Amino acid sequence: MIQRMTDTSEKTALVTGASSGIGEATALHLAELGYTVYAGARRVDRMSDLADRGIRTRRVDVTDDGSMVGLVETIIADTGRIDVLVNNAGYGLYGALEDVPMEEARRQFEVNLFGLARLIQLALPQMRTQGDGYIVNISSMGGKIWEPLGSWYHASKFAVEGLSDSLRVEVAEFGIKVVIIEPGTIRSEWSGIAADQLEAASANTPYARQAGLVGAGLRSAERLPIAAGPEVVAEVIAHAVQSPKPRTRYAAGGGARGILLAERILPDRAFDRLIQLGYRLLGYRLASR
Repeated sequence: MIQRMTDTSEKTALVTGASSGIGEATALHLAELGYTVYAGARRVDRMSDLADRGIRTRRVDVTDDGSMVGLVETIIADTGRIDVLVNNAGYGLYGALEDVPMEEARRQFEVNLFGLARLIQLALPQMRTQGDGYIVNISSMGGKIWEPLGSWYHASKFAVEGLSDSLRVEVAEFGIKVVIIEPGTIRSEWSGIAADQLEAASANTPYARQAGLVGAGLRSAERLPIAAGPEVVAEVIAHAVQSPKPRTRYAAGGGARGILLAERILPDRAFDRLIQLGYRLLGYRLASR
């Protein structure tokens, strides 16, 4: 019979996208709970604070198969385990479907979906051997809702939801739990970067007016009272991976529960109007500051 461990001091976690935001907060929180944490990101220099706290920082690029294989092999060689995989690496590509080059669209899926899937492939053999493990995929409330000029980003997050739901059923017999996290509006650098890229891509196009509204809305949203710090999401993740029977998905902070409820209740066209109105109001709010 496989022996399951309950002492987190003997457990190992891998968190990707750990150089800032949700990934950084999650790495810190799991380390405080006693996990041996490997924090992966492309920007190792930005993880010096994590390293100072005893977290094992490693460079990983989820579009580079060799770096992912090497990281997982290192973790298993060092610790003999991989108990928690938090797939957090990702970004938001915004722009009109008509304007976004297919090369950029493919990169959005490489980072947000295929890199996530590849790390799962690499972690699963060890988790099956252990008879236990948690795969935590960071989706978004954007995996259930939609926005103008967000087609590629939302498509990638809808795909994360579908992949995770199917995966959950196929690995359940091995004692492996799959959890989807759906953050709402989170205070981080994510929104500003997405807004800058959107406005640059849409300048001098028929979508420039929409891009101005959506970009202003993205920047303004994280300043709203409902916006949550990344620590809120980290706490939800920690709760899930310590539960013997975690929920299949968690809406986390930033108004996610209310917005997802509205999407379930409202007809599609009514939700369209709600989203459009929301961006107009957010843009006005930013302009009036």
